Amino acid sequence: MRKGKGSICLFSRPTLRPSRSKVSLIEGRGANMAARWCVWCVSVTMAVALLIVYDVPSASAQRKKEMVLSEKVSQLMEWTNKRPVIRMNGDKFRRLVKAPPRNYSVIVMFTALQLHRQCVVCKQADEEFQILANSWRYSSAFTNRIFFAMVDFDEGSDVFQMLNMNSAPTFINFPAKGKPKRGDTYELQVRGFSAEQIARWIADRTDVNIRVIRPPNYAGPLMLGLLLTVIGGLVYLRRSNMEFLFNKTGWAFAALCFVLAMTSGQMWNHIRGPPYAHKNPHTGHVNYIHGSSQAQFVAETHIVLLFNGGVTLGMVLLCEAATSDMDIGKRKIMCVAGIGLVVLFFSWMLSIFRSKYHGYPYSFLMS
Repeated sequence: MRKGKGSICLFSRPTLRPSRSKVSLIEGRGANMAARWCVWCVSVTMAVALLIVYDVPSASAQRKKEMVLSEKVSQLMEWTNKRPVIRMNGDKFRRLVKAPPRNYSVIVMFTALQLHRQCVVCKQADEEFQILANSWRYSSAFTNRIFFAMVDFDEGSDVFQMLNMNSAPTFINFPAKGKPKRGDTYELQVRGFSAEQIARWIADRTDVNIRVIRPPNYAGPLMLGLLLTVIGGLVYLRRSNMEFLFNKTGWAFAALCFVLAMTSGQMWNHIRGPPYAHKNPHTGHVNYIHGSSQAQFVAETHIVLLFNGGVTLGMVLLCEAATSDMDIGKRKIMCVAGIGLVVLFFSWMLSIFRSKYHGYPYSFLMS
């Protein structure tokens, strides 16, 4: 809208021009942003370059590690296919068991099987270990997660020294990751060395369940068949007179033998499979009594069986001396003999009890 001369236009806007100070400020901010952008680009470029430089060797090292691991597993699988328990010396042990990388567990039995070592327990433990390894090798669940190995003292004495080991046999689990812990050493004195007990321990340490398959043993059926044959023969020969089947003394003797066998720990031996005795490798001293209340030796159960039998015989003599119609002199002899047997064998039995239960306060004569 136009007005006359000297009028004022109400709708027009004056033209604004930035001052020189504002222009300088805008230009400074743009320069700062450009500088920051350059610095950021340079930093990212250097980071990528460093990553590439350092990633190449790490990738190469990883490939090399995988190749070494593959070679070790292939070697162990090849030996396992030939023999389930791998015999190792010091070099094989350090390379395949101790040195990384390793993604498998190794159950190693440290033993001394040479004849001059005279380690009876080592031979018995080796038989059970072979049964366990064969059960795993020929099972459908067989994998390369776990291997079985053996180090004999005469073939790898340096390994015994490296592990500060001075007794055999000893079972140790070398896990796939890390060093063996306390639970990775098998408690032989407590559990015994039966294949079933070792399999349970392996399942606890490695989560690998092994079903033990024993080779057929025909000794038991043969003995049972022989016993039934003898009984059948006696019954046939005495078929005209079967009064012996009602003999109280015979049945009492059979029941007493069964009771003595069970109370002496024979069933525990059958389940746990403990060693017969323990020979100290340093002194050569043989221990027939286990020093703990949580375990026992086979020889110990035989000794307990003998002592229980002696006490029982003494009590039988005392009963016969009191109820028999024999001469008074013979009855006195039976009484003295019965008392002597009870006192002697019960004292020895109590001494065994005190040696296993340390701190037991009571004793009797020789105990």
